[in-house]
Amino acid sequence: MVAAVEHLIDAGRIKLYCVDSFDAGTWSAAHLSLEERARSHAGYESWLLDAVVPHIRAGTGDADIVTAGCSLGAFHALNLAFRRADLFPQALCFSGNYGPGVWNGWGERGDAFYFNSPVDYVANLHGDHLDWLRSRLSLLLVCGQGQWEDTTGALDSTRQMAALLADKSIPHELDVWGPDVPHDWPSWRAQLAHHLPRFC
Repeated sequence: MVAAVEHLIDAGRIKLYCVDSFDAGTWSAAHLSLEERARSHAGYESWLLDAVVPHIRAGTGDADIVTAGCSLGAFHALNLAFRRADLFPQALCFSGNYGPGVWNGWGERGDAFYFNSPVDYVANLHGDHLDWLRSRLSLLLVCGQGQWEDTTGALDSTRQMAALLADKSIPHELDVWGPDVPHDWPSWRAQLAHHLPRFC
C-alpha cells in the first residue's frame, strides 16, 4: 500500500502513518460477546486519540487527519471519522463492512456496541449534530464486485452505508469497481493510487 502512493510521499504531498489495529482482542475476538468486543475497542480508540494523534500532530501541526483502511480497516476509518469528526473529517474506505453485528456476533448489544455500529447509529442521526457532520465530513466508499466482496459482505454493506449517507445528506462518494476486482490487496493498492491524489 505504501509503494502504491510512494510518489505522493516523495513529492511531499502526504505524510503516511501506518497504525496497527488490535482486532484480535476486539472485533475479531469471537470468544467475546459483541458488547465486550466494543468495550475492548474503546481502549484501542483511546490509545489512538491519546498517543497516536499527538504523535501525528507533532509532525503535521493542525492539519486535518484523513483516515483510510481496507476491509476491517475501512470500518475503523469510517467509524473513527463519525465518532471524532473534529479530528478526522475525511475517511477513505475500501471494501468495508460497517455492521459489526454480522461478524460472528453473539450476546448482548448495549450502548458500546451501538455507538460503534455505523449501520445502526447513522440511521438515527438528527438535529444539530447531524447538521455539523454534514458540514464537516467527506467520505469515500470504494468496493469491487469480484471474489470475496460478496462472502465478506463488503459489497452489500458498502452499498447500504452509501444509501444511509445519502438519506442523511452526508457528503460522500460511492465508487463500485467491476466483477474483476476482488477483496484483496492488489485491488486496494490500485484503488488507493487512483483516489488519494485528489485528496492531497
